[in-house]
Amino acid sequence: MHIEGVHRVQTVKTLSMLRNAIKSLRETGLSEASATIGLVPTMGALHEGHLTLMREAAKQCDHVVASIFVNPTQFGEGEDLDAYPRQLAQDSAMLEAEGVAVLWAPSVEEMYPEGFASSISVSGVSANFCGADRPGHFDGVASVVCKLFNQVTPDKAFFGEKDWQQLAVIRTMARDLDLTRPHVSGIVGVPTVREDDGLAMSSRNRYLSAEQREQAAALPRAMKAAIASIESGANVAASTSDLEKALLSAGFDSIDYAALADPMSLQLLDKLRESDARLLVAARIGGTRLIDNMPVSARGEKR
Repeated sequence: MHIEGVHRVQTVKTLSMLRNAIKSLRETGLSEASATIGLVPTMGALHEGHLTLMREAAKQCDHVVASIFVNPTQFGEGEDLDAYPRQLAQDSAMLEAEGVAVLWAPSVEEMYPEGFASSISVSGVSANFCGADRPGHFDGVASVVCKLFNQVTPDKAFFGEKDWQQLAVIRTMARDLDLTRPHVSGIVGVPTVREDDGLAMSSRNRYLSAEQREQAAALPRAMKAAIASIESGANVAASTSDLEKALLSAGFDSIDYAALADPMSLQLLDKLRESDARLLVAARIGGTRLIDNMPVSARGEKR
């Protein structure tokens, strides 16, 4: 919930300032218990998908803290670190409009001080999909998210389901390292926000030309067709192969992966089993890599 009359977002850029801000927020509880804090980690270039996370955090917690940090350790060689959009003033105004209490916007030097030498690696869930295509990516994600959890000490943290593998990695890390703030149960996945044509909202969508943006709408359509096929009992390999062909025909340049997986372990599945699954896809159009995922119902096979 928001506290009436508080509309200014407090931007902090040093860890000492952040800790003071968090202490102040905790002291605003309406009872003997300290106020609750929800964290929404982002890399900025905010869009409606991010704002949906802020709103969900506001529903579940007394205060919302958003972080904006373009994390260099999760970008591989040749990826778009330098080109990644940075618009702190515009993002700050959007957060202020949503009633966010604190914006944590550290520099690279503040997050990774001289001599920084630690890293977290989460095996298993990070092995396939984006983990295979982007070596070291999830080590960077796990490390920076663990730091954010320790810095902000939120009661809950909110992540979009669009990057399903990232969510699985973070939950596994929190469980394995016995993190208490937030505990794994406090890591909230929020359903993907989509454009009118079904394309998942992403900061990288702005890289698409008008023609590519129109072609990109084939991604959710092809995924839904593959899911309908799998749920009806069709062969998984044939269904994902048809998905890939549909994307290439629509104008995509290549497909990194299109696969069915267990939603928790992310182990590859060659057929739909007793429990629900997840269809995960990453495909490239021009210089832009788009990812998406959708649930696949185990009940569908029985229909």
